Amino acid sequence: MKINYFKIVLPFFLLATIIFSCKKENSLPDPLQAGWNNKAVCELLEENENIRVLKCTFKPGVGHEKHYHNRHFGYALAGSTFIITDANGTREVSSTTGSHFYSEGTEWHEVLNIGDSTAIFLIIELK
Repeated sequence: MKINYFKIVLPFFLLATIIFSCKKENSLPDPLQAGWNNKAVCELLEENENIRVLKCTFKPGVGHEKHYHNRHFGYALAGSTFIITDANGTREVSSTTGSHFYSEGTEWHEVLNIGDSTAIFLIIELK
């Protein structure tokens, strides 16, 4: 009896190709969808085929529930001190007014403004 390995291997190869080529969808909200105690913390300022611009405001004691980020540039219009929790643990981070950062994306994090001033960030997501 002759075995046709092509007929055996091909379905597994096709299945593996489909599984690994599918884009991973994140079940968490993005920063615009996520809020704090059922209230939005980010507002949409601009969206087009190239970028999405958000303005996110965190009064003292206000945070941002667990969410993900696509790649983005951030600019602190007003800084404060935060507790940030992500896959690497929990840490305290201070942002100063005028500071900026770039991120290739964040699988997930959550933040809480523990400072005594309102923080405002401009987030520019690249599409």
